[in-house]
Amino acid sequence: MNEAQTELDLIDPALDAAGWRDTEGAKIHKQFPIASGRITGKNMRSKPLRADYVLQYRNRYIGVIEGKASNKYYTEGVGQAKNYAFMLNIRFAFATNGHKSYRIDMQEGSEGDISKFPTPDELWEMTFPKKSTDLATREDLWKDRMLSVPYETKSGTWRPRYYQENAVTAVLDSLAEGKKRILLTLATGTGKTDIAFQIAWKLYESRWNLQFDGKRRPRILFLADRNLLADQAFNKFNSFNAFEENALVRISPGEISKKQKPLTNGNMFYTIFQTFMAENIQPKAKRNKISAKATDKDISNIKSAAEPDQEYTTANMKPNFGQYPKDFFDLIIIDECHRGGSNDESTWRGILEYFSPAVQLGLTATPKREVNKDTYLYFGDPVYVYSLKQGINDGFLTPFKVKAISTTEDVYKYTSGDTVLQGEIDEEREYGLKEQNRIIIIPALEEYRVKVFLDKIDQDQKTLVFCATQKHAAMVRDFINQHARSKNPDYCQRVTANDGAVGEQHLKNFQDNERTIPTILTTSQKLSTGVDAPEIRNIILMRTVNSIVEFKQIIGRGTRLYEGKPYFTLYDFYKAHEHFSDPEWDGEPIEPEICKKCGKYPCECEPVVCIKCGQFPCICIKEPPEPCPNCHNIPCICDRPDKTIKVMLSDNKVRELDSMVKTRFYSPDGKTISAEEFIRMLFGDLPGLFRDEEELRKLWSSPVTRKQLLEELNNIGYTADQLEDLSKLVHGEDSDLFDVLNYIAYHREMIPRKKRADQARKYFNVYSDNQRDFLDFVLKQYISIGFDELDDSKLPELLTLKYQAIGDAQEKLGEIKSIRETFISFQEHLYRVA
Repeated sequence: MNEAQTELDLIDPALDAAGWRDTEGAKIHKQFPIASGRITGKNMRSKPLRADYVLQYRNRYIGVIEGKASNKYYTEGVGQAKNYAFMLNIRFAFATNGHKSYRIDMQEGSEGDISKFPTPDELWEMTFPKKSTDLATREDLWKDRMLSVPYETKSGTWRPRYYQENAVTAVLDSLAEGKKRILLTLATGTGKTDIAFQIAWKLYESRWNLQFDGKRRPRILFLADRNLLADQAFNKFNSFNAFEENALVRISPGEISKKQKPLTNGNMFYTIFQTFMAENIQPKAKRNKISAKATDKDISNIKSAAEPDQEYTTANMKPNFGQYPKDFFDLIIIDECHRGGSNDESTWRGILEYFSPAVQLGLTATPKREVNKDTYLYFGDPVYVYSLKQGINDGFLTPFKVKAISTTEDVYKYTSGDTVLQGEIDEEREYGLKEQNRIIIIPALEEYRVKVFLDKIDQDQKTLVFCATQKHAAMVRDFINQHARSKNPDYCQRVTANDGAVGEQHLKNFQDNERTIPTILTTSQKLSTGVDAPEIRNIILMRTVNSIVEFKQIIGRGTRLYEGKPYFTLYDFYKAHEHFSDPEWDGEPIEPEICKKCGKYPCECEPVVCIKCGQFPCICIKEPPEPCPNCHNIPCICDRPDKTIKVMLSDNKVRELDSMVKTRFYSPDGKTISAEEFIRMLFGDLPGLFRDEEELRKLWSSPVTRKQLLEELNNIGYTADQLEDLSKLVHGEDSDLFDVLNYIAYHREMIPRKKRADQARKYFNVYSDNQRDFLDFVLKQYISIGFDELDDSKLPELLTLKYQAIGDAQEKLGEIKSIRETFISFQEHLYRVA
């Protein structure tokens, strides 16, 4: 009895007997899709993950069953069942062959035989043992109430992924349990905004609020540090078209200044920290003029709303957030919360402390590291974590290649032929990558680097270039436009803080998948986060990366899925990829640190009030600094002349500039490894796929077994794109992949495809003239393109290419069955021993 028959005849009836089809609220999901499989290139994925059975009760997944054929050992599926239960956050996993069953408690670590499957109520009680307190009863009621709200699916066009459901459930459980600070850590590109929407939607529909009375809908604030992020969230929430009219409110500085009062009519509020921290002027008393104490900026902000006889003074300035009652919001969602908002010294912290009655949910894409430890200290351990490595291996994020590029002037030292155009150079000093484009600028070297990567990339693919400074980004943009094939004046644009609204428009055009111009953007810091552009195929690093957290953010620009995008490529001139070798690259968050003052985690210290105003956060009047009358900058930069050194290389040095590219490989365990390590891994794994050279030859000689071998290689981590890169590394571009594998496994000489084709033509005498003509055409395609042209699925395309129509091919070659037999059998001649 095979597995399908075992399910039908034995496992399904056993679940029926346990009441899983008759109990209200119970559901059985067969062949439950978990992950679609890692993208491996050439329209291929690794094997998708599907659980044989997932058991759902009261809107929760509470059991997973892996079934095997009745003639197999009953615990054969234990490993799969545990893996699926771990991924789906399910406590109880089961393995069975229909005759005997085995249960695993993932929480307690206990396992053993069972005589029958538990009923829905029994499994529920096992998963969530009853608590007798009134508080526990309230928790259970609210968990059921919030989870019973269906996901909003955009009329069926959006479906939650397993990790998104895990994240939503973890947050709702935490809210029901009364937790005040909650953290979600999910890799960039995994849909944190979609998760935030679904959380807000379920709270909105269930009428959760801080009073737990269900009498009113919640007021939720989405807080970001950039208008781009706040706008993206506002638009994303609107795209579901679920909330009632006027429920969504975008808080902007202009609206606050115009209305002179907080915007309170709504349920979902979106703003940035800077808007909330801005101080707004309140009317003091009826007067006939605006006070001379107000600055020009103050006056321009209030004139449109001022009554003719009101006086406004800086003495009445108040932060915008302070106009709201402290308990106004029930939930605050802080996007990209690792960027300083939770630091004790941060002015953003004042907003969070002011609205301390609200539950605060932090969203971040990075696990805890030294640079963002304050985030984890403030929020506590994440209630759910989904890593970059897991996202790539599940197939929800795009994998990537790393091309490390070094040049002959990565370490520069002055020689007499060079010309110092600006500044004073230390002739004894060596200027490395960290100093370049910050302390010293060498335009010819930057121009050369631009030429190198333009030669490597497909210039029609969307690309981000990260530069050291805004000036450097302008220089690189100019060099790109000078040397690119495209002559469109908007082909490459700079998007930095200095580019303002024009830069924002370039970014919007770049993000539009229907547009091809601009194709390349240069930036310094601005685009390392918040850029949702799935079509990005290349990321160029022309600056140092200061931390592993920043590196993760930059990588996240390319990981979003896009049709026909098998991977993206990181071209690294600054050795930033070495972060990949760091054991912390995708590790778990490190242990939280106990506050040294109160000894608690998270910290429970009372906020320190200002000694002047007695408030926290401080509301003392801070006079705005005046712009410098000469340079018009705040702060003045008149006394800080540009001390950057600028050097023109000698003609000889320019002519001698050279580069070297090293390919890094991404292993299945989420690390990048060198080519040498990749080859050693492959050498160690090949004996498990075939016994000897003769078996490899036999497997490769048939399209059917060749495809199976490639799928096996793919499933253990050797993707089609990686094997293609490997061929180039061992200088086997002109040889068959069979010869590359044979070379690695058995040190055999690699034979060029042309030589193989010429040898195969020796066997043409057993074929008719028409067959020889067609096979000769196939061999030419093979020489030009590679062994992919010999795949069974390629036959119709080859026939059409050669004869224009399948019918015409049949007139020359006979029936399709006969043509296919000739096509397949001839390949044995191609792979004979040379």
